[in-house]
Amino acid sequence: MHHSGALPHTAPCQGLCKRPALLIKRSYLSRCRQQPRRPSAVAAEPAVQQLEKSDLVQYMRSGCRPKDQWRFGTEHEKLGYNLSDHRRIDYNSIKALLEGLCSRFGWDPIMEGEYIIGAVLDGQSVTIEPGGQFELSGAPVDTLHKTCSEVNSHLYQIKTMAKELDIAFLTVGFDPKWAVADVPIMPKNRYRIMREYMPKVGTLGHDMMFRSTTIQVNIDFESEQDMVEKARIGLALQPVATALFANSPFRDGKPTGYLSWRSHVWTDVDNNRCGTLPFVFDDDFGFDRYVEYALDVPMYFVYREGQYLDATGGSFRAFMEGKLDQFPGEKPTLKDWENHLSTIFPEIRLKKFIEMRGADGGPWKIICALSALWVGLLYDSDSQAAALDFIKDWTREDHDYLRAEVPKTALKTPFRQGTLQDVAKKMLQLSTDGLARRGKHEEPFLEPLQEIANSGKTNAERWLEKYYNEWNESVDPVYTEEFTY
Repeated sequence: MHHSGALPHTAPCQGLCKRPALLIKRSYLSRCRQQPRRPSAVAAEPAVQQLEKSDLVQYMRSGCRPKDQWRFGTEHEKLGYNLSDHRRIDYNSIKALLEGLCSRFGWDPIMEGEYIIGAVLDGQSVTIEPGGQFELSGAPVDTLHKTCSEVNSHLYQIKTMAKELDIAFLTVGFDPKWAVADVPIMPKNRYRIMREYMPKVGTLGHDMMFRSTTIQVNIDFESEQDMVEKARIGLALQPVATALFANSPFRDGKPTGYLSWRSHVWTDVDNNRCGTLPFVFDDDFGFDRYVEYALDVPMYFVYREGQYLDATGGSFRAFMEGKLDQFPGEKPTLKDWENHLSTIFPEIRLKKFIEMRGADGGPWKIICALSALWVGLLYDSDSQAAALDFIKDWTREDHDYLRAEVPKTALKTPFRQGTLQDVAKKMLQLSTDGLARRGKHEEPFLEPLQEIANSGKTNAERWLEKYYNEWNESVDPVYTEEFTY
């Protein structure tokens, strides 16, 4: 393991944060608070009743909902740093932020043992990633105005406390300066299991865990056929989102040669659980086929009695048969299945909804723009049909080519008779038209992306221009008020 750094000593949570921790179901469709229970995450007791594969398929199918009930949820992560030395913030700062959310703004704590590791309020949750990346998982909402208001409120709360703590947050998709060994470790046991397993299956897993940030949006579907269409559009056009949001050109204080190093990192994390899922484009794709795929993705852990227990290497299929080496004879519950689905990391991820996972972290307006892009495209039937028609003749080679090249050259990537910039303009037009037909005056949320698509110049390329000119080949100016939350 290359990671160093001791876990800071910390006292148990005080004051309001001493209220019972909530059991948090990491699903944006959880629409009501659950009763306080023991530690966070999705607890599961040993199975009482034998699960069949049909139960797993039905779990996915239960996400289907009528169009008038569709919602979407926006998630974003950000890297905190100390104003004094620009080093990444440690758990003590994270703890102070989370306790502040509880004591000042009425959030409820998520605890793991004596450690506060997150907070929840009205369908929103704030959690910490392995390197202390601070993540807001928004509540399911029905308009972009609501999701942007939610992000704005969150940033107000965080910035208020950050100022007192002499910390700030970067608006980039990858840590521009500090090595993995410089990043303090967070006290979450599931991350310990992942941290030890990652180097066995890829070379960039620790980069993903400790140094990257992303923006994601979670999208509903009406039926299995609607899910299939949305999944195909999402996978085909995910590289376009990667290009428009490219915002991670630096690593270890220098340019990487990529405009989205974060996106490239995912190509060498763990190919058993990442990638472009070519089977999505097969005629027989549906819930059953995704379940078949997920059954053979190696597991990370089993969660029992408040503890994450190492199950790395075993498959969920073996677990279903009671043949996990670490837990012979034990069989899973649907909660175990839900946990397992959250440890699969393709470019789109299917749960009871579809997660779009191709965008770098970025500034406030960009956060709202990601949801606008996909809602306009996929929550209007005409735009969805046009997008499906647009990508219908793309080949497996096209998908693989874009996945490999777009992190390097973004909108300038040659594609068919033009460049990806042409595809981005088409995608944005379809999204704009879809938002217009929704009739909620949401089109302005796409303006930051329109500017990028029209100019062909990503945020990453703007960073690089500054680096080679006024920054004199230093990344230190990133740590100034102009470029931070």
